[in-house]
Formats: sequence, structure tokens, C-alpha cells
Amino acid sequence: MKHIYPIFDQLLGKNEKERLLKQRGKVIWLIGLSGSGKSTLAKALERRLYTAGFASQLLDGDNLRHGLNADLGFTDQDRAENLRRTAQVARLFKESGIVTICSFITPTENTRQTVRDIIGAEDYLEVYVDCPLDMCEQRDVKGLYKKARAGEIKDFTGISAPFEPPLSPDISIQTALLPLDDSAEQLFQFVLQKITYTNS
Repeated sequence: MKHIYPIFDQLLGKNEKERLLKQRGKVIWLIGLSGSGKSTLAKALERRLYTAGFASQLLDGDNLRHGLNADLGFTDQDRAENLRRTAQVARLFKESGIVTICSFITPTENTRQTVRDIIGAEDYLEVYVDCPLDMCEQRDVKGLYKKARAGEIKDFTGISAPFEPPLSPDISIQTALLPLDDSAEQLFQFVLQKITYTNS
């Protein structure tokens, strides 16, 4: 673009920020159907990280659609743009040494690859919040599945729009089989290995 002059090469780097915070900046990207437990698990992880002394930031799909992405709808193009913007924001936090937790359905491998490319594969940790569709429908705390089944919501992921289970997530959490505390602890222990600071 004309008249845009990025100054990234003049800024303090990620390593300096990580050294200051004594942690590794990573993006923890939680993927799964609506009702699978992504947001609940993300909040539990954030709380555990805080208690353990780590600086983190939680980016949730519903929250961002009330602010940064309020102008976007739910067409394929808007959904892709929603994830692109979020990935760019997550990258900025990560480059500041912050552990960034993202909770988004992210239904296709194509969109996940876009997110991975923006964030950087070495700092992108993909978490599949694995819960069967029927269990998600039973939970349905927002009443969305009922509306989708009634045709009131078009292109609803898992009902009238596809969801492609991740091919090779870094970790899968089976929230239909594990209590929340066990699921959160499993994820926390995985993340802890990735964000613990070393001088090497």
C-alpha cells in the first residue's frame, strides 16, 4: 500500500518482552462446535494462568463481535474476516510476550491455516475442544441449535454449515467425558510446558 511505512524493525522484539515478563508469548487457539465448552475452558485456563503468575489475554468470539468485529455478519466472507482480524490482534499480543487465549469455532482447515500463517506456526497452539454434536445440542445454553433446527438461523455450524474436525491439533480435550476441572487442568499443564521461560 502507498504511504504506509511499517516500523516493525525499529521496535523492541518479542524476545525482549518475554525476558521482561519471564514467559513465552504463545497463542492458544480453542476450536470446537458451539456448546462444546470452548469459552468455559478458556476462562478456566485464564484463571489458572493468572494464579500461576502468567500474563494472559482472552479473546472470545462473542465479545469481539460486540466491538472490533461488530460490522461483520455471518456470511463465509465475514466469518473469514472475523478470524483474520482476531488472528492479527492475537499476533500483536503474542509479540508482546502475552499468552493469548482465543475461543472461536474456526470450522474449516482453510481458515485454521490462515490463522496459523498470521500468528506463526511456532507460536500457534491448536486446541480441539472435542464434544459430540448431540451433547452440544443438549447443552445449548444460548438456544442456538433449537433455532437452527427450526430454520431460524441459516448456515449454522454443525447443522446447516460444515464443521471439519482438526486434522492434527496440538491437544484434544474431550469435554463430554471429563469434568471441567479435569479438562482445565489437562489444558493448563499442556500450556505450561509451552510458556515456561528459559534463557535458551
